[in-house]
Amino acid sequence: MDSPEPTPSSRVRRRWPLWVLAFLALVTLTRGLLVETFSVPSGSMQPTLSAGDRIVVWKPAADEVRRGDVIVFDGTGTFGPRRGASEPGGLAAVVRSVGDAFGFRSGQSDYVKRVIGVGGDRVRMDERGRVFVNGLALSEPYADTRAAGPAFDIQVPPGRLWVMGDHRGDSDDSRGHLGDPGGGTVRVDDVVGTVVGRYWPLNELGGVSSAAPREDPGADR
Repeated sequence: MDSPEPTPSSRVRRRWPLWVLAFLALVTLTRGLLVETFSVPSGSMQPTLSAGDRIVVWKPAADEVRRGDVIVFDGTGTFGPRRGASEPGGLAAVVRSVGDAFGFRSGQSDYVKRVIGVGGDRVRMDERGRVFVNGLALSEPYADTRAAGPAFDIQVPPGRLWVMGDHRGDSDDSRGHLGDPGGGTVRVDDVVGTVVGRYWPLNELGGVSSAAPREDPGADR
């Protein structure tokens, strides 16, 4: 007796595992070469980004970082603990890798900040939280400058970046590491990429544009 001809719905049910595997393979390949997804761990970038937001990072832009870019970088050895012998293996590593691909990144050394100064820039902040780059006071509509912390004045070394969170009163950034190696600056080589979009929550779905710091014509020097 001949077997019944498979219906379209039964063919779909049999093929969906292959589609899922193909999708996962595509995500993994694309993630490794062009994009990477992250979960924002804190409110240090508010109001631009909030804790729990899922963001997309464009990796080819890592070599062309500009002032105003929102970036993800590896703070290992600069801001955070060094990854090493405690890394999970076996099944735990596989689970973490899949989670990373969908934005549930578990690493403790990845940071999301805004680039304020690049190599050669002089960056300073006065006691009122106003930021100056190369003598020009900045207008920063993206930032919450309340409780910005103590004043500072630094020259950014070549090949490094000065980064700050948009929530100046609640951000572990370059200001808090002035006494560390590099004077709080981050190596350009440690940049993972530029944040280009947010895909969660859905009501905030869209791009995350860079906002180049602009001179504030009303500020005194």
